[in-house]
Amino acid sequence: MAAYDVAPGVAAALQNFTLPERLGFGLVPAPLMFTAEWSDGVWTRGTLQPFGPIEILPGARALQYAELVFEGLKAYCVGRSWPNLFRPRENWQRFKRSAERLSMPPVTEGLFFEAIDAVAGSCRAFIPRESGRALYLRPFLYGVEDGYLLRNSNRFRFTLIANPVESYAVGPMRVALERVDVRAAVGGVGAAKAAANYAASLRASNAAVARGYTVALWLDAREQRFIQELSGMNLFAVIDGELHTPELDGTILPGITRDSLLILGRYLGYRVIERPIAIDDLLVQVAAGECSELFACGTAAIVCPISVLADSNSREHVPKELDVVASRLREALLAIQERRANDPFGWTRDVGPLPQNCDWVSAANLDLRRGVG
Repeated sequence: MAAYDVAPGVAAALQNFTLPERLGFGLVPAPLMFTAEWSDGVWTRGTLQPFGPIEILPGARALQYAELVFEGLKAYCVGRSWPNLFRPRENWQRFKRSAERLSMPPVTEGLFFEAIDAVAGSCRAFIPRESGRALYLRPFLYGVEDGYLLRNSNRFRFTLIANPVESYAVGPMRVALERVDVRAAVGGVGAAKAAANYAASLRASNAAVARGYTVALWLDAREQRFIQELSGMNLFAVIDGELHTPELDGTILPGITRDSLLILGRYLGYRVIERPIAIDDLLVQVAAGECSELFACGTAAIVCPISVLADSNSREHVPKELDVVASRLREALLAIQERRANDPFGWTRDVGPLPQNCDWVSAANLDLRRGVG
């Protein structure tokens, strides 16, 4: 028996789903999702159910006070019949820290992996088999109690949805420096994966796109002098052959891809330095050729080269190299994630098995039908 309930229609949702040719990123929902609720200090038994709308009261604190945190990770199935994950426990730990920062009850480790195993295992026939594609998993936790008193909800819902995806970013990024708005301050929620952080970044991101750039680069709130991160990615600079990245100061989201590159970079022979990086110093180093390359990293895009860094006066700073170190790191990391290369760090783990003798499991054993795979 499953440790969770299985709603009616799960088998039919699997049987009726066909993986399309074009996936995009987050555009194609997998046919199943998982939910559980917290009240009176305990989590209820979870439910695997067909993907569909969720019911929430208009006054719910998730809607009124942005009481919502989330995570993002991938399940890979390249050259294998069963999917695997990459450093998923680090995702759970960050999910837990994010919830605690917003005074929300953390999802237990057991429930977190139960949801991932249920959805990724049941949807494994729809995980793309090509390198660079995967099943993106989006767990999120939100307050569902309604009311306007400024306090935490007494009821929360944990939901996990999934999407077969292509790479998030294609081609080099053109980055616009943001010198007016700020994303996060020390003591705030910048280091939590909270929905409000991303909403706060949208105005600057939209302005960057309107100017012909890809995304904004944020500076610190106190002096607007030191680099923080991009709106959804961490930043690296290659300076005199070394890998430099802003140190975590309580405002920067501690990216799991960022941490993996720190470890992998040292393994590949690079000197890796975490430190405060003053933006004006970096621009001088780019102009002098001392900073030869810039790139960004994150779960969605993995490692993405930066071709241009534009200041607020529209002056563009172009590194002399593009995707040299970045491509080496990207391929090395992706090969580990997809289990095409040895994993010297023990970063990957299989998705857990589905329960036996359950009527929906046979539907999950479908071979890939039309589309990619």
